[in-house]
Amino acid sequence: MTARQWITVTLLLMPGLGLIVWLIGTVVYIAFAQSFGLYNINGESALTTDYWADLLGNNIYLRSVRYSTYIGVMSAIFSVVLAYPLAIWLRKPFTGSMTIGSILKAPLLVHGLVAAFLFVNVISYHGILNQFMQWIGIWDGPHRLQNDNNAIAVLILQTWKNMPFALLLLTGALQGISDDVLDAARDLGAGSWARFRKIIAPLTVSGMQAAIVIIFIGAVSDFAFQVIAGPINRQSLAQLMVGYKGRGDWNSAAVVGATMIIVALFGSVILAGLSKIVMRGRLK
Repeated sequence: MTARQWITVTLLLMPGLGLIVWLIGTVVYIAFAQSFGLYNINGESALTTDYWADLLGNNIYLRSVRYSTYIGVMSAIFSVVLAYPLAIWLRKPFTGSMTIGSILKAPLLVHGLVAAFLFVNVISYHGILNQFMQWIGIWDGPHRLQNDNNAIAVLILQTWKNMPFALLLLTGALQGISDDVLDAARDLGAGSWARFRKIIAPLTVSGMQAAIVIIFIGAVSDFAFQVIAGPINRQSLAQLMVGYKGRGDWNSAAVVGATMIIVALFGSVILAGLSKIVMRGRLK
């Protein structure tokens, strides 16, 4: 493209993309500036690294970084792993496939807070699950399932909420693969796993990367699922940020917010790179 064409394309994108970049860039700039003592709401502004130094030496902050990263990575992996076989199954229409697809995508229409409260009611100490397990004789008494220390409930909720989104992206990518390619591989003796590993996975890697990155970013910054169903002895980064803001410590809250941005950015790059290596068969 010539310089004139580049200028034309840039000008055409400015009303939409330019506004989005400007708004996001402003938010990111303010967050990082506040984390270094600027734009101080409660006092004088002064450039300093004290807020970063204090939190980097805080075990609660470090545990929150590890915990949020764990939730983001595992949620993205579980969602994509569950979405792939469903997307392959729904790739070609069959009787009832539209109904099944609609049911599987229903979680996209349910607000996260509603889903979290419903799930907590099911697994509560005297909830449906405990009563059912006692009724069939597997448990002698109710078990504590709510707010488990391993955040299994949060992972279930994240996977339930995000799997339909991954399914949408992967179904579109799979439908773009020609039947002739898969039929030729089958005729040459490739089994189901070989067709997936050597044909489907490499040809759908872009859709999978988009799904895993978007799900990871959303799970890392999640607040609702963690507050309602998460462990009581761990805080996510979003919880920690809200806690600092509630105490009026906006600069420390900005440090946590900037940390979420950094984790989301570098985590997305790492996950996208690793998934590309794995899906294109470079790791056996």
